[in-house]
Amino acid sequence: MEKELLKSEQKFRRIFEDSMDGLILWDDMYKIVDTNCSAMRIFGLSKDKMAGRSVLDLFCHLSEEIINHFKQVTNNGKQCSSMVIEGTDGVVRHFDYSTKRGIIDGLNLTVITDVTEKAQMQEQLRKSDRLNLIGELAAGIAHEIRNPMTALKGFIQLLEPSIKAEHSMYYDVITSELARIDSIINEFLILAKPQETKYEEKDICQIMRETVDLLSAQAVLYNVQFHTHYEDKLEYVNCEPNQLKKVFINLIKNAIEVMPNGGVIKISISTINDQFIQISICDQGKGIPSDKIKKLGEPFYTTKEKGTGLGLMVSYRIIEEHNGSIEVESKEGIGTLFKIRIPLNHLAKV
Repeated sequence: MEKELLKSEQKFRRIFEDSMDGLILWDDMYKIVDTNCSAMRIFGLSKDKMAGRSVLDLFCHLSEEIINHFKQVTNNGKQCSSMVIEGTDGVVRHFDYSTKRGIIDGLNLTVITDVTEKAQMQEQLRKSDRLNLIGELAAGIAHEIRNPMTALKGFIQLLEPSIKAEHSMYYDVITSELARIDSIINEFLILAKPQETKYEEKDICQIMRETVDLLSAQAVLYNVQFHTHYEDKLEYVNCEPNQLKKVFINLIKNAIEVMPNGGVIKISISTINDQFIQISICDQGKGIPSDKIKKLGEPFYTTKEKGTGLGLMVSYRIIEEHNGSIEVESKEGIGTLFKIRIPLNHLAKV
């Protein structure tokens, strides 16, 4: 009988330790009795540091909702909730966790499941749904707007010779605003209709050099300087060069505009683990609050007073079509860093 009990205990101990979910056993005084490896990994603590500690102390610094979770466990005997934990590496992870009282011999069990991939997938679906909605909206109205726009632009140009000097400022404002509307319509059309893309083997450093040259005049007006560093002998990238140039123009123009008093934009291109080319664009602007960074790339979300958010949204879409990614790091009062990663094509070398 003792051998059977020992064998059964070892069996359940293996199940407990090897579970992919984080498992925490705690007593009626809220003291942690045991944890498995997954729980230690989630909280970044060893078993010794967790043992004897209050389970409330382990959780409560995260949010008040977690304290309410344990109150519900006391009242109802069980409860299911969700939480978000930012690790020491800055990576945000999503977890579902459930607790049941009196699971064995006066001990209570909290099970924590990592659902980060599920949360990310749901976020991507949400963005995709919104993108589809914007596409349908754009397809329905863009051409209807463009028709009267064409007439307005034509008649404004005809009126230009007859405009008096004291009214020239009004003419300039009208033409610039019409141009802005036309630019917005173009962004809509890109979202509405998939563009025919022709991918080529291109030197990404050359694409960036052309972009920097194109924006040099605007940089001078804002008293902005470019500091560039391109790694030598980079491999060619299979890309649509005009689309990548559009992304670079959007990001660099944004960087220039967030520094009205001047500053430095650092641009670097390098390889990452011989698998990706990384393009970094770093400004010295006022920065972006952390709670707003995750909203970048959404339609109509912008940190600029007169922005639409469509330029950045199109940029994210172009990079996704290149099987790449855009990461944003920002510190308020210091600046913002955009990191674009694009897979390398190992068939061609510079």
